[in-house]
Amino acid sequence: MPRLRTLFPWSGGAARASSFGHATATSSSRSSRACSSATRTLGIRTRPRARLKIGGHAYRPWLTYFFEYELAASNLLDFRVMVERFPGLKLKVGQWKVHYNRERVISSGQQQMADRSLLTRPFTLDRQQGLSLYGRLRGGGAADVSYWASVFTGMGRGARENDDKNLMWMGRLQWNVFGRVLPFTGSDIARRAKPEALLALAAVTNRSPYTRFSQDGGGQLTGFPDGQPGQYRVNQWMGETAFMYRGFSWQQEFHWKRVEDQVNTTTTTLIGNYAQLGYFLHEAVSAIPTQLELAVRHAFYNPDTGVANDLQQELSFAANWFFRGHLNKLTAEVSLFAFDEGVTGREDGWRFRLQWDISM
Repeated sequence: MPRLRTLFPWSGGAARASSFGHATATSSSRSSRACSSATRTLGIRTRPRARLKIGGHAYRPWLTYFFEYELAASNLLDFRVMVERFPGLKLKVGQWKVHYNRERVISSGQQQMADRSLLTRPFTLDRQQGLSLYGRLRGGGAADVSYWASVFTGMGRGARENDDKNLMWMGRLQWNVFGRVLPFTGSDIARRAKPEALLALAAVTNRSPYTRFSQDGGGQLTGFPDGQPGQYRVNQWMGETAFMYRGFSWQQEFHWKRVEDQVNTTTTTLIGNYAQLGYFLHEAVSAIPTQLELAVRHAFYNPDTGVANDLQQELSFAANWFFRGHLNKLTAEVSLFAFDEGVTGREDGWRFRLQWDISM
């Protein structure tokens, strides 16, 4: 994902102009259940994007702001003001990527794999407009907790008003196991000398016309019709673990989601899980270059627990070569997708991707 960044400091803030995109070579081999032949495709995809980012503080160091605008698509991604005077009690107002699950919060430029798992589409909250109280409560040693308590319009990015009187309520509680906060980033590039780990639980409830969210805003999961105002009551929760130490990294999430159609009086329950680990082999064998990291991920997604033969699975392997951390890296990834017979619109097969990600 080539990027170019320029930073212009001024009193009380900073402006950041960014230009970046994905340069990815992809080879796919898909097998169809309708015939015995296999289809292979090879392509190179470049997705240039230009973004304007402005951030800094106003009047006091603890009163900060951030603004991000995607110029190519004319999308306002982030606009937020943060009051962070007290570590245990902070306030954020505006639009931003909700701190619900680790995989989505991690920036695309700091991911361990070439892309996120197949769980992202059905379970992410993505960007929302609202306010959040958050902070870190430190009692010494393992008595260390971070929390987020948030309320949003529940309509996704760019929505200027709510469809009804119902709001999205979200809470996340995170135990910082060793008394240190593990940042939202992939790969233990720092080779942490002390272990850092977290255990987190998060939950959300929302009523809106939508069953899922993405950077484009609200949308529908496969099989759900366009909704009327307040048609879908969505309750979901997730459990998350993460760990980093001496070049080893682990992250995992289990998701549960229930969609209640208030118009058609139906209920659908979705579940999914992914587990991902990576390791810089130089930490075990000194002859292996320090820049090389190997990673593996397994994910499964069941879009309806009440229906048989609809399981979706992913197994991915990646090799990363870090020229300059996440600022300049090369990723080679191979993935195997397996879908049960009841899954429509998707086919089993292999996918290979080679991606270069550079930021300056």
